[in-house]
Amino acid sequence: MFRKGNLFAEIPQRLRTEQSSELTSTPEVKIERIVSMGQATPAGEWLEQHRTEWVALLSGAAGLRFEDEAATQILAPGDWIEIPANTRHRVEWTDAEKPTVWLAVHYAEEIAV
Repeated sequence: MFRKGNLFAEIPQRLRTEQSSELTSTPEVKIERIVSMGQATPAGEWLEQHRTEWVALLSGAAGLRFEDEAATQILAPGDWIEIPANTRHRVEWTDAEKPTVWLAVHYAEEIAV
């Protein structure tokens, strides 16, 4: 049996909090769609994940900042970035006027093939 969907289906036009939907996962890999609309990491907080995250921005816009960098990296549709495991980072801002849709792939550094 196969599964299918559309990454732009059922995107709310207003969100109080960021929406994360797991599309598929195995013990080694998790793929999710994230929808943001003006959300950001709270001031003074940093995100730090135990797995590497590859993320692509599909629509909208966002600013990402890494603890060891002074400047915010601006992401536009089509941009992607790989965030190594245990890298402190934060979402400085996301587009507040229209949904920002992310495709995120979380995986361990070593994946058995």
